[in-house]
Amino acid sequence: MSNGRDTVPRLTGRLATAALAALIATGCAAPPANDGPAEPEGPSGTRPMQMRVAVEMMISAANPYAAQAGSDVLRAGGSAIDAAIAAQMVLTLVEPQSSGIGGGGYMMHWDAKSRRATAYDGRETAPAAADKDYFHLSGGVPMARGRAGVSGRSVGVPGLLRMLEEAHHRHGRLPWKRLFEPAIELANRGFAISPRLHRLIQRFDNIKVNAEARKYFLTKRGKPLPVGHRLINRELAQTFSAIAQYGADAFYKGLRAKRIADTVHRTHFRAGLMKPSDLANYQVRITEPVCTTYRRHKVCGVGPSTSGGTTVAMALGMLERFDVAAMKPASAEFAHVFVEALRLAYADRAAYLADPAYSRVPLKGLLDPRYLAERSRMIRTDRAAPSVGPGAPAGETAEYSRDGDAPEPPSTTHFSVVDQYGNAVSLTSTVGWGFGSGFMVDGFLLNNQLIAFNWRRGADGKRSVNHVDGGKRPRSSLSPTMVFAPDGRLRLVIGSPGGRRIIPYVAKSIVAVLDWGLDIQSAISLPNVALSFDGELELERDTWDILHRLDLEKRGHAVTIRPLTSGLHGIEVMDDGMIGGADPRREGIVLGR
Repeated sequence: MSNGRDTVPRLTGRLATAALAALIATGCAAPPANDGPAEPEGPSGTRPMQMRVAVEMMISAANPYAAQAGSDVLRAGGSAIDAAIAAQMVLTLVEPQSSGIGGGGYMMHWDAKSRRATAYDGRETAPAAADKDYFHLSGGVPMARGRAGVSGRSVGVPGLLRMLEEAHHRHGRLPWKRLFEPAIELANRGFAISPRLHRLIQRFDNIKVNAEARKYFLTKRGKPLPVGHRLINRELAQTFSAIAQYGADAFYKGLRAKRIADTVHRTHFRAGLMKPSDLANYQVRITEPVCTTYRRHKVCGVGPSTSGGTTVAMALGMLERFDVAAMKPASAEFAHVFVEALRLAYADRAAYLADPAYSRVPLKGLLDPRYLAERSRMIRTDRAAPSVGPGAPAGETAEYSRDGDAPEPPSTTHFSVVDQYGNAVSLTSTVGWGFGSGFMVDGFLLNNQLIAFNWRRGADGKRSVNHVDGGKRPRSSLSPTMVFAPDGRLRLVIGSPGGRRIIPYVAKSIVAVLDWGLDIQSAISLPNVALSFDGELELERDTWDILHRLDLEKRGHAVTIRPLTSGLHGIEVMDDGMIGGADPRREGIVLGR
């Protein structure tokens, strides 16, 4: 396994065969020459990855410190949610550009005993005082999104910690306090800045806005702290200690909640309207997952307020009629039909998917196999559609403008866990842009997720379904996903960061396993293909043959080649064990026993 703490299990049957196949090295691209403008968190190179195997338990996470914390909790008898909490607290410390307790997330949980999957919505919310003019200047002029992203208006009420506490009440085995020990120890002792973190500190100016963030991430001369520098965060250790002792109320109520609200108010540009009462009143949503059937497997994710689970389901539903298994992985033929399915799914996403507490979402109609089959018939194998609009699921027509002004921040993380009891967690969490809003309080960064709202009216004068409102959750693409075999057993636990590209990253991996029979590591390592905000077909730089681009352009696609920095982390559950995969585009690992 990945380090001296892991032992190589005795493998048999299908798992042994898969392990033998994993000895074939995964292809690896050279570090890209520059950062594409459409990839805000940015690439930091790739590295060879090999599939990992285990028999009893496993965690795949985006950072070695976090994976180790989760693995240690599993070995101590903890549940999947226990390991998830320990890993996420460490990620708050070591991967601050991607996620943390100052942000939000979504989670899928599988309870092996009851054989029940549950969806958790811990998305950030707008403060109660927000209204349709929240992102408008005097005179009704809409704020520029770049300026809005570093304003107090961008900070949503964090939901991640409350979500994890609620899940622990239901599924935890170890004491809540125990789960914070790895993060507290590491924050006090310090950790070495990785090349990826150093590069991202170099890149983002939002951390220069806040005095606390500047002091933490930069030298006295204003330069990024170097690779290998031991970064100590005693303020975060104190925050974690209070939460460990008193629960999430130590974050959502009292002096800490007041400091969060005060920080949002004291911004250099366009103060936010968050109040301590907004934090105290935050509520987690716990729902049934949204599911579809693909190749006789059940694919389940979280429903709105995230669009991820629904849009992944729609895209797969439209691919169902194509013989994808006969197409070669990373082929122009597959890229074409895949992106055409995405194009149709995204059109419906833009018209119908938003916080269901504020808009009627025709979820049943969008996932109806007959509706998806009808939409799929619009896909030609020889030609890209010049343009597509939303459909009419169950006879519905879109009452809002089709939005076009809210590119979703992609700085996010994902990890997957399976415990020795058969329970599983798929958790995707985020702070928005890299380092979120840049505002730091009590050792952690605050998100800027409210810029995922739409605040400009469409050409028809109508507002988007994803418009700003008090207490509303902005639409997301986070797609923590679980796949179940035809006999009902858990088969895959998967997810990724990447903004709106999360949807194709996750769908690609599912297709690779179910259609092409690849192991999860090979599926994750496959070249990415996506659809840009502007409708271009995106191919991952240094992984696609130039002939594919020419083929796709002949089919009518506008093609762009750029870094597509996914962060896929997944686990494939076999009859006699588990296979884990970590994205070679980031710095994560898989640990198991």
